[in-house]
Amino acid sequence: MDSNNSNSENSNTAKAGVKDEASTILQVLPRLEMGGVERGTVDITAALVEAGWRAVVASGGGPMVRDVERAGGLHVTMPLFSKNPLVMRANINRLVNLIREHDITIVHARSRAPAWSARTASRRTGVHFVTTFHGAYNESNAVKRFYNSIMAKGERVIAISEFIADRVITTYGTEVDCVRVIHRGIDLDTFHPSAVSPERIIQLSSTWRLPEMAQVIMLPGRLTRWKGHEVLIDAMARMGRKDVHCILVGADQRLNRYRRDIDAHILRNSVDGIVQIVSDCRDMPAAYMLADVVVSASTDPEAFGRVATEAQAMGRPVIATDHGGARETVVPGETGWLVPPGDPVALVDALGEALAMTAEQRSSMASKAISHVNLNFPRAKMSAETLQVYHEVLNTAVAYNA
Repeated sequence: MDSNNSNSENSNTAKAGVKDEASTILQVLPRLEMGGVERGTVDITAALVEAGWRAVVASGGGPMVRDVERAGGLHVTMPLFSKNPLVMRANINRLVNLIREHDITIVHARSRAPAWSARTASRRTGVHFVTTFHGAYNESNAVKRFYNSIMAKGERVIAISEFIADRVITTYGTEVDCVRVIHRGIDLDTFHPSAVSPERIIQLSSTWRLPEMAQVIMLPGRLTRWKGHEVLIDAMARMGRKDVHCILVGADQRLNRYRRDIDAHILRNSVDGIVQIVSDCRDMPAAYMLADVVVSASTDPEAFGRVATEAQAMGRPVIATDHGGARETVVPGETGWLVPPGDPVALVDALGEALAMTAEQRSSMASKAISHVNLNFPRAKMSAETLQVYHEVLNTAVAYNA
């Protein structure tokens, strides 16, 4: 997507040593809807402002724009969500103008379509270009691999897990010295058992009409096939228990066909009395507190696995699939269980162990899980490490990866 008309593409030798205190960071992403990428963007905006830097975010807009603005950042709306080559080319000029108008020193791209435009805009203006590799992207053909490769071309490539870092290095040949592993951070003021009032839990339980005395199994995650909803439904059918209740919490992302497939799978397995789909939840901390066990059944590897981490922060036992980022966030036997992906039998076994724990065992696991997250995945740690990456690039010459 690079343009040949680049006034400053020879800026690989631009001056180093830009003063940190004068820096303005531009983060670019498709939209500001609900999700881990969006949450990270808001968190880093807040960290920049708190550190005395200036924060600008460009996206196609969305409900989290107000979060950026509340954090003290400036939001600029442009169609960065588009994969249309003509729109992407036009976005280059939009970003060039934005960079010059606000004296941007680093462009931080968080998604592929905007990253292609942002990299060329960075070259034209001679500013630094950083990426965060957020996903375990599909590599089914050469075209997709090329499209994905833009996320491995930052001066620094932030990988959200060791699993992703290994992919970046082995798949795209990125130099090890350019990659920084920064796990996603959890807001521990929000995701902590003591932060959730009994009233919030009662209200949510009433809204969802949960049966009294039933043990609750919860799978949070948008309704998309690779999240493993059908695997959990199969496990519920195999368990054959009527004293448990399973909640699938997640929006269908306009994928109505898959929602219909899940509904049909529930009916085929005769678990419609114990499996419930909740399409919207505005209070996930309270939702986690309702769960006796939280499941992440993803059949494809998670790049990080925010659900498993948030659940542990809330002191909930977790069952996740044994691949991808979950291997870095769940400690088997200590904070939860790891089971083979797509294996309902193994999932039934883990569910049985989790639901059979005594109060003492649950308390011990909760304590270990909370300590694990507090030590390894706090938002403050992610923010500090990201700002350290900005410091690194500001004190080196601009150098674009090929």
